[in-house]
Amino acid sequence: MTTDAAGTNPLRIGVVGAGGNTRLHHIPKLQAIAGVEVVAVANRSAASARAVAEEFGIPRIAEHWTDVTSAPDVDAVVVGTWPDHHARVSIAALEAGKHVLCEARLARDVAEARAMVAAADARPDLVAQVVPAPFTLALDATVRRLIDDGFLGDLVSIEVVERGGFADRAAARTWRQTTEFSGVNIMSLGIWYEAVLRWVGPADRVTALGATTVPQRPAAGGGVEVVDVPDHLDVLAALTGGAHLSMHLSQATGLGPQNAVHLFGTDGTLRIADGVLSGGRRGDAALAAIDVPPAEAIGWRVEQEFVGAIRGNERIRRTTFADGLAYMTFTEAVGRSIRDRRTVTLDEL
Repeated sequence: MTTDAAGTNPLRIGVVGAGGNTRLHHIPKLQAIAGVEVVAVANRSAASARAVAEEFGIPRIAEHWTDVTSAPDVDAVVVGTWPDHHARVSIAALEAGKHVLCEARLARDVAEARAMVAAADARPDLVAQVVPAPFTLALDATVRRLIDDGFLGDLVSIEVVERGGFADRAAARTWRQTTEFSGVNIMSLGIWYEAVLRWVGPADRVTALGATTVPQRPAAGGGVEVVDVPDHLDVLAALTGGAHLSMHLSQATGLGPQNAVHLFGTDGTLRIADGVLSGGRRGDAALAAIDVPPAEAIGWRVEQEFVGAIRGNERIRRTTFADGLAYMTFTEAVGRSIRDRRTVTLDEL
């Protein structure tokens, strides 16, 4: 049984992987929607699945993720695992006739992302959504409107700077710091590029340098674990519209300038910093805060959009699997540029 447009029939959700975002957002916000039930959860261990089930009142614990994707009483699957399981779980769920909400980043690499898009395209009757890049959700519509209205003039460049402070060399390795689990994803690279896609569209070529300033981290059982994902990254890309994109991301540098994104044009500048949009035009002495109309401040509505799309009341905008493939293509191009020490065109991928 599946839900209808009015939500008369219950929509039954199964969860595979109850990570931080899933516990903070997906489970409670889905449970808050009328006619939605979270009926099963599978996690990395039976004990952790039981803890999640008890916390959120989920009636069934699944021993293996396939027990969720194949369950006849599950209409939709939330994939909250690390990226190494995103493709296999999402594809299995779609092939079993389940709608899918997959945690970001979409996959480990372009090959997995393409397979996910193909699985979604093969089932146009199902909803396939990847969790959107969250940093600018409440600002994206206003930024796009200002660009379309000519606030910037001709776009010259977009500059992204994000530093996380000096590296803690004593900290244990996380899943984000190993390609085994994270794949080609590097820090917040895909998040910021997804925002750029919303504003101005894609890049066509990229040159990148990456460094791993802490190549080993202490292992829980003694010894060390290898870190093979860069913690310091510089990217220079050419956008298809002719402007430049530069991205400086680091988890190894401290006491630098404020983290911010700037969009520079021939006649104006926009800045996003600490969730605030500012701007100024030729002749202004400084940037000033820009009011974001309530109608444009859409913000986080991932779970509502997922359910609304399943019920036929709206379409997925933030974010489709195809959009996820677009940022995965850029991310893999960055990784290839670092590895091969050359400029990489996205068409190569």
